[in-house]
Amino acid sequence: MVCMSRVLQRGSVFAARLRRRDWACSLAGLSVRYSSTETAPRIPSMEYQDAICTLNTLQTNASCLEQVRRERSNPQVQLQAMKGFLERAGLTVDELDHLNIIHVTGTKGKGSTCAFTEQILRSYGFRTGFYSSPHLVQVRERIRINGQPIGKEIFTKYFWQVYGRLYETKDAHGGAMPAYFRFLTILAFHVFLQEKVDLAVIEVGIGGAYDCTNIIRRPWVCGITSLGIDHTQILGDTIEKIAWQKGGIFKPGVPAFTVKQPEEAMRVLKDRAKEMRCPLRVCPELEDYRADCGPLHLGLAGKHQRSNASMALQLSHTWLQKRCLPDRSFPSIHCETSGVLQATPFKPTPIMVKGLADTEWPGRNQTLKHGDVTYFLDGAHTMRSMQACVQWFRETAAQHERNASGPVARVLLFNATGERDSAAMLKLLVPYHFDFAVFCPNITEAITSCNADQQNFNVSVENMLTRCLDNERSWRLHHSFGDDQGAQLLINNGLPLVPEEKKADTLVFPCILSALQWMTQGRDPVLAQPGKRVLAVKPNIVAKAAPLRGAAEIHILIAGSLHLVGGALKHLDPASSHSSGSSSGGGGGLCLAERHG
Repeated sequence: MVCMSRVLQRGSVFAARLRRRDWACSLAGLSVRYSSTETAPRIPSMEYQDAICTLNTLQTNASCLEQVRRERSNPQVQLQAMKGFLERAGLTVDELDHLNIIHVTGTKGKGSTCAFTEQILRSYGFRTGFYSSPHLVQVRERIRINGQPIGKEIFTKYFWQVYGRLYETKDAHGGAMPAYFRFLTILAFHVFLQEKVDLAVIEVGIGGAYDCTNIIRRPWVCGITSLGIDHTQILGDTIEKIAWQKGGIFKPGVPAFTVKQPEEAMRVLKDRAKEMRCPLRVCPELEDYRADCGPLHLGLAGKHQRSNASMALQLSHTWLQKRCLPDRSFPSIHCETSGVLQATPFKPTPIMVKGLADTEWPGRNQTLKHGDVTYFLDGAHTMRSMQACVQWFRETAAQHERNASGPVARVLLFNATGERDSAAMLKLLVPYHFDFAVFCPNITEAITSCNADQQNFNVSVENMLTRCLDNERSWRLHHSFGDDQGAQLLINNGLPLVPEEKKADTLVFPCILSALQWMTQGRDPVLAQPGKRVLAVKPNIVAKAAPLRGAAEIHILIAGSLHLVGGALKHLDPASSHSSGSSSGGGGGLCLAERHG
């Protein structure tokens, strides 16, 4: 156990360092002022918020950022650095071998696949660990035990243990501290080892080959979900380059599974598997599994989840077999390395069937109904995931509209971050007859002080709002708006495509709460709770909302960013951020740090 006295003597390191600045704006008729406050150096009292403030310093630590930039030009250095940080934290790669890891990467669906897999194995009675990113509302969501985010007390205890050890040794290593995602990965390994989980499901951050989770040397089984183009500045700008990176998680003799991929990607995966002497199989269609109960029911909505569920069955099936369960119905896995074979569909056990049906994964194809307002939330942020989101929304919203008591007003709330092509994603959404397209940054509330979990130092407020204005401009261009405002229209039945002359009105709000309050017009009982701060809106913006007030129901699609969805859930599902149990539950708010491998 590290001596914390030296850490406490240098308490200013633990305090959040925010540059004092004000930034005024008047978007969508709101007059708000953003302010972040320089905190005086202080010694943490070993509390949760102190831990989060300290964690956030790893977002902006100048040496960390320079270190990440330097290592991207020489990716192999990343894993060498990760090993060094791991050892400084008091862990070894050998210890990770005992975590019985399932390692999953991919462009689309890896989080859902991990959620299905974890739920299945937890249903068997195993004590599970689950590491994923990013989080929606609270950073503790990233590190789960038995399906629940670790509690504040557990997070705080293990955080200071790991941070203290790293801080104690930083002077001997040129002052280097691990960046945000790298630190959380080390923390997750430490938590899982200390809490003695039976297995750990580990989701890759970005890529695979040089992602810091790939410090794992001996996983029990690996999976690669659907591949597409994303994170091109890090992984490359072709599907072949991306497939090469993803295939980097293959290990000699370790069974691996993938789903149907584009031909170019599959060829690369096949070559990588052969190079690594890794037995690679393609998962069958979900319909091919012979279940006594008939068609398998999934707890996650959307047709695209069927391939994720099939992979989860193969991953959990293989893990159980290696665990040597007495169920002889599991066929043996042979380590063929000569090519890509078709994985054998099998008869799922009743526990597997129940696990698939019980799986929950908030923010992905999620529907919330609050009185007259229905929210459709999906963190889709790539072209492939947005295509799946559109298909899910079209079918689900049509069903809800058929059951509506009268005319329905439909609203889009959108934001996108990073290098992603938001204009292309918006083009997919244009045809579905939104009365309003609303844009806002991934800021939960425009308030002068906020929770440490809500702080993001990687992107300025100016940049976030500029991106929102760009997104609004893209939407208008898709509609050929020019400078004209579109008509505000109600939807009576179904999901017709937008006639050429009908155009949704657009607005940009400075934060998620102000956007939600305007879109719902006081009709969401959760947002209308006493004590909820309401930002004043100019009369002309109030007038625009007449179609929302006149509709029988309001349907809102929130998409484009998991961080946007998380910020919305903070307000729409207060329990997600205010529960305070020591072993599970909420706390904090929204941390917008992206995953970095």
